[in-house]
Amino acid sequence: MILAGGRGTRLRPFTTSFPKPLMPVGDIPILEILLRQLRAHGVTDVTLLTGHLAYLLEGYFEDGRRLGLRIDYLREERPLGTAGPLRQLAGTLDDDFFVLNGDLLTDLDFTALMARHRAADAPVTVSVYTRAEKIDLGILHLDPAEHVVGYEEKPTLKLDVSMGAYAMSPAALAEIPAEGSYDMPQLVLDLLGRGRRVASRRHEGFWLDIGRVDDYALANRLFSENPAGFLPDA
Repeated sequence: MILAGGRGTRLRPFTTSFPKPLMPVGDIPILEILLRQLRAHGVTDVTLLTGHLAYLLEGYFEDGRRLGLRIDYLREERPLGTAGPLRQLAGTLDDDFFVLNGDLLTDLDFTALMARHRAADAPVTVSVYTRAEKIDLGILHLDPAEHVVGYEEKPTLKLDVSMGAYAMSPAALAEIPAEGSYDMPQLVLDLLGRGRRVASRRHEGFWLDIGRVDDYALANRLFSENPAGFLPDA
């Protein structure tokens, strides 16, 4: 299941008349790179969850035969969040599946992610990446009386972030409310609140989403330097 319905507002004006998953990295749409990776890991069936400019995605990928896949589409008539569209699939699946953002540039091992998910026996497994973020400010550490006890000038923080790539079991779909917008972070929090286990798998390779203009430029540069690192059939 690939989430491909967002408006890509951070990449405007490019995405005003062009869906973000069709933005080219090198000369290949970012979503096509992802689909070719999935095929190399044995995926045969893909559902694109579309919304903004859905007809362009449907026209480009058609039924998927060109890529050696079977592709179908679920179009949302109004924004339903990153997990809300998945409620349409409840009761239709009998095997574990991936849920992926459609704007990822990564060398993620999807086979290993699914193996981790099945071994963990959890409804959801989140792919985790450690990202370094430089803070261009002086950070103060205060005690309970608000006295300064430490000072860091422009530190670099290492944060464990969600990659926007999940392995899920059909049971997770039953946790999604029947109506309204609903996002993946809320699904994770609701599962935890109900005492359910949420697993993770750390990815030590490369990951970038192209949501910001500077990240999009970086993705193009890195892909042009090493296309075989992202395309198994390059």
